Amino acid sequence: MLSTPITKNIDYGKVYEPSEDSFYLLDCFEEEKGYLETKFKNKVPLITEIGTGSGIVTTFILQNIIHDGIYIATDINPNACKSVLETVRYNCPTRGHLVDSSQMDLTSSIRPNTIDILIFNPPYVPASEVPEVPVTDEDTRWLDLALLGGEDGMVITWKVLNNIEHILSSDGVAYILFCARNKPDIVADIMRDRGWKVDVVINKKAGWEVLSILRFVRL
Repeated sequence: MLSTPITKNIDYGKVYEPSEDSFYLLDCFEEEKGYLETKFKNKVPLITEIGTGSGIVTTFILQNIIHDGIYIATDINPNACKSVLETVRYNCPTRGHLVDSSQMDLTSSIRPNTIDILIFNPPYVPASEVPEVPVTDEDTRWLDLALLGGEDGMVITWKVLNNIEHILSSDGVAYILFCARNKPDIVADIMRDRGWKVDVVINKKAGWEVLSILRFVRL
C-alpha cells in the first residue's frame, strides 16, 4: 500500500477535510498507477486537480504515481490554495516546486486542451442551489462550495463535463467522482454518446452513500 500524505496546519473550518471520497481517490490512483505510467511514459504530463481542498490527492499523485509531472492545482477557495502548497511541501520537500496552486473557477485560467490528467472531486451533494462565492477568506461558507452541487448535485460537474473536450489534451484522461444520487450510469451513457470512453475505476459504499470514480478518455 502506498503512503498517505500527512496534512498539517490546515483550518478545517474553511477547507474540506479529507474524508472517504478523498481516500477513494487515493485508492483509484493506486490502481491506475500502471495505466498512467504507460500512457505518459514518453511525455511529461500536465496534471490538474480541480478543487484541491487540503491537497491530499495532488500530493499523493506527486509522491507515489507521477514524480516528474507539471502540476496546477486549482480551487475557488483561497484557503485551499494555500493548504495544498502546505501539504505538498511537507510531504514532498524536494519536489514542491513542481506544484503551482491557483485560485480560479474550475480550469478557467488554464490554456485549453493542455491538461493531460484531470482530477475532480466535485461538490456532489444535491441542494436547492449552488452557494454564492464568499467575499472574504475568513468566511466559513467556503465549505458549502466544496459540498453543495445544486440540482442532483451535478450543476458544477456538468460545467466540467460539457467543456471537457476543450479542457483535456488530445490524449488526456479525466477522473471524476460521483455519488449514487448523481446518477453516474446515466452520466456515463450521455458521455459515451458524445464520443467518450467511460470506465468505472472505483465503486464503493461509504457509510450510507455509494461513491463511484469514472475515467473519461476520447475514443
